[in-house]
Amino acid sequence: MKVTPIRGATLVALCIAAPGIAEAHGFAGKRFFPATLATEDPFVADELSLPTIFHQKSPASGDEPASRETDFSVDMSKRITGNFGIGIGTTYKVIHPDGDDTQHGFDNLEASVKYKFYQNDLHEAIVSAGIDWDIGDTGARRVGAESFSTITPGVFFGKGFGDLPADMKYLRPIAITGQVGVGIPTRSSTTTISDDGDIDVERNPHTLEWGFSIQYSLPYLQSFVEDIGLKAPFNRMIPVVEFAMSTALDRGASGTTGTVNPGIIWAGQDIQLAVEAVIPVNHRSGNSVGVLAQLHFFLDDLFPQTLGRPLIQ
Repeated sequence: MKVTPIRGATLVALCIAAPGIAEAHGFAGKRFFPATLATEDPFVADELSLPTIFHQKSPASGDEPASRETDFSVDMSKRITGNFGIGIGTTYKVIHPDGDDTQHGFDNLEASVKYKFYQNDLHEAIVSAGIDWDIGDTGARRVGAESFSTITPGVFFGKGFGDLPADMKYLRPIAITGQVGVGIPTRSSTTTISDDGDIDVERNPHTLEWGFSIQYSLPYLQSFVEDIGLKAPFNRMIPVVEFAMSTALDRGASGTTGTVNPGIIWAGQDIQLAVEAVIPVNHRSGNSVGVLAQLHFFLDDLFPQTLGRPLIQ
């Protein structure tokens, strides 16, 4: 992580007030933005999520039996320059339908690029743009991997409220992050033929992919608002609620699906631990509450002279 004079002073202050969180990435001024689980964060960094685990039960629906799904994901991001990075990820899915054989296999590979084009340390603001690519036909059809790709250009932002006036000081630890993008399938429709010879044509709509998180940083409260005497592990916790949504735009599809994910993030010096509930926002999104957990590594802090530094200085 390249250290500017402003960031250097911030890191010193954080090091005194909350040892261990000081060298983590994701800063805009005094604000540390943690890595979120269900929505994309706005910063460019060297990081590794290993693993992210998702589990949810689904009730029976029509001809589909009730099932249990568990996903194990690995994601890695690497800075090419200080403001430009790439990422890659994969997910192994285990789906166990009631009364039927368990299906397991890899979902499609995912790749991404991201460029941070704006940062305001005084107002704790950061904005990036990027493209996510779900690479079609790289996963197993038996676990639902699509045969076509989906390319999603988007914008990602973060804003801390440390610039609020003194009479609103207890709101200063609040921060929001968010994303908005358009999912563009590379195939307008998918045709399948059943064993009985029946032909089914499924149209693939463009989608508005949007979401945001609301965070309340206890480390920020302790360091820059008021030391309320929190001890480990609470002094490094960040309560968060994420909203991850998808709205169909065309080709005969409509409506919004998504989840609300309340949870807690613990940010240490080299790693981050997080767990969230996964609550469907409506019947179309599901009927059961799931759980999402993640172990996240800050590579720029673990390996600052090698893997954790930009390839181009």
